[in-house]
Amino acid sequence: MTEIDIRENSLAPAAPAEDVPPPARRRTRDLVAWAEEARAAYAVAESLAKTSFVPAQFRGKPGECTAAILTGNEMGLSPMASLRSFDLIQGTPAMRANAMRGVVQSRGHEIWEEKISPTRVVVCGQRKGSDKVHRSEWTIERAEGLRLTGKDNWKSQPQAMLLARATAEVCRMTASDVLYGVPYAAEELADQDETGAADKPRRKARRKAAEAPPAPEPEFPQPEPEEPAGQVTNREEQPETVEELSGEPGDPWADGAEPAAGGWPTVARPGQGVPA
Repeated sequence: MTEIDIRENSLAPAAPAEDVPPPARRRTRDLVAWAEEARAAYAVAESLAKTSFVPAQFRGKPGECTAAILTGNEMGLSPMASLRSFDLIQGTPAMRANAMRGVVQSRGHEIWEEKISPTRVVVCGQRKGSDKVHRSEWTIERAEGLRLTGKDNWKSQPQAMLLARATAEVCRMTASDVLYGVPYAAEELADQDETGAADKPRRKARRKAAEAPPAPEPEFPQPEPEEPAGQVTNREEQPETVEELSGEPGDPWADGAEPAAGGWPTVARPGQGVPA
């Protein structure tokens, strides 16, 4: 290569830099891509929801199947694995403890059991590239303090329930970023659901007992209406004849004569004639 060629190459225009979209445009493109993935996930969910291979809680519900598939896809799970890993408890999605452990371990973090028995379980976790060891201990006494041991699952398999609690707890401490906003295990929410259902009738009964019936109002005798002045209420004192009412002759008291000693007027004394 001659000196002229070198000079010509140095004067040639540089290749244009790759067009890098601004952050807002990148977010818009990501949203459009996610919407396309959601439509594809719904098409898959609509077919799966009609089969018996999906759990009963997702059967016949393509919308909820789609949400589970998309959530699991963010964690690296296949559609069928997502439907088997999530439970819906009172409208809240939750992963099962063993699924949480599998997702955390798939990212290179370590989860192991240090102690396991029907009365005590210790689970440890260590984040990839870190020397810190997280430790979660669950005992049957701790479960009794939370009123969990009276439930059917705790009576029949206490070791599995202790292991699920300790596993979920140490997964949150070790790799909370991996769980993507699904921090609670299905076993934890199921225990809370049963506890709330058991306490509702009890609280209602206490409320009814506290509400005493109102005391009856005292009854006072109603006063009789007052008679207008001058009104005669005794039938014996009322005049009964026309003469008495009109004051016409024939009434011995009509002429204003005063009664004598016997109570009869002088003009009409018995046994004597009427004076002229």
